[in-house]
Amino acid sequence: MKVTAVETIRLGEFPNVLWVQVHTDEGLIGLGETFMGAAAVEAYLHETAAPYLVGRDPLLIDLHARSLYGYIGFRSSGAEMRGNSAIDIALWDLLGQATGRPIHALLGGASRPAIRIYNTCAGYRYIRNRPVQKVDNWGLPAAGANGPYEDLDAFMNRADELALSLLEQGITGMKIWPLDPAAEASGGLYISRPDLERALEPFARIRRAVGDKMDVMLECHSLWNLPTAVRIAEAMKPYDPFWIEDPIKMDSLASLGEYKRRAGVPVTASETLSTRWGFRDLLEQQAVDVVMLDLSWVGGLSEAKKIAGMAEAWHLPVAPHDCTGPIVLAASVHLSINAPNALIQETVRAFYSSWYQELVTNLPPIERGMIRPPEGPGLGTRLLPDLVRRGDAIVRRTTAG
Repeated sequence: MKVTAVETIRLGEFPNVLWVQVHTDEGLIGLGETFMGAAAVEAYLHETAAPYLVGRDPLLIDLHARSLYGYIGFRSSGAEMRGNSAIDIALWDLLGQATGRPIHALLGGASRPAIRIYNTCAGYRYIRNRPVQKVDNWGLPAAGANGPYEDLDAFMNRADELALSLLEQGITGMKIWPLDPAAEASGGLYISRPDLERALEPFARIRRAVGDKMDVMLECHSLWNLPTAVRIAEAMKPYDPFWIEDPIKMDSLASLGEYKRRAGVPVTASETLSTRWGFRDLLEQQAVDVVMLDLSWVGGLSEAKKIAGMAEAWHLPVAPHDCTGPIVLAASVHLSINAPNALIQETVRAFYSSWYQELVTNLPPIERGMIRPPEGPGLGTRLLPDLVRRGDAIVRRTTAG
């Protein structure tokens, strides 16, 4: 089998999402996806990755991952790594199609038939318009809700009702980030006691409404300095958080290790790290209780599988991140079904119930708070065929010519 073309697709309606389709001379097409800065990733793919890949055997996945591990752009989750991640997912999809097996079977088989989910409480348009993680990009509706799952507005204003709604669906974990506005106001340097108590009121409402029936996570988006993050952790203790996620920037893992030693609550990190070498440093610092990785930023399924194995050697669980797109969700579920130390799978019910369904043929089924992979070889899902014909579609293709 040989690669005949590498095609990228992005839509004006979803400017942060980029899909990659790897075409072959046997008619099989592998599908990958990444998120954030889609135009920059597209440029990298057609300038560097696609010219390398066209004409080669797509099933030599580890060889291609190593060959695309560039002279620059290898230490971060920048455009090069996000592009390579999408390529890697597509190559695993091709391997599954070529062998007639689902990806989780090729990774080593299922460790479980399904895995528990938690709901990241975003709304329908969260972080859609620009590649920035900021309050003004939360996508809150100006006039009324876009549907029943405007969960970001709900956690800020009706967290008790939100928790009850999730439990009714069998979902027993939820992640919220009510401290972000205070972090942006001070640059992450300081939070007053009244502002801290106000920001933590959603946790109090959740506990009053559902007691200990809900596991609640605090997402910090790497916005705080070390002393303030420790202060926040101390204030969170009465609410028994399942974890506090990314309290500080992941540019000093020694500082994260110090945070974990001082915080006294479970810590998870980090969707923003990439490669097994980045996570080796995280593990050596003993900086987390739960290892979180994003398949579309970390280096793809190949790298995620290796990191999960490393975490297992440290007796730590992994929890794949997904607040991005439907292909990353499908790939993440395959990993979560395979990895013996997978703890829980992130989902966003606002995305899952709306725009994810407008893009792909199948989604991983969710039943009573559990998720399993789509059936079929490879990922078990495809882009809807009409996407490339949409008026807002930008399609580029690199071939041997």
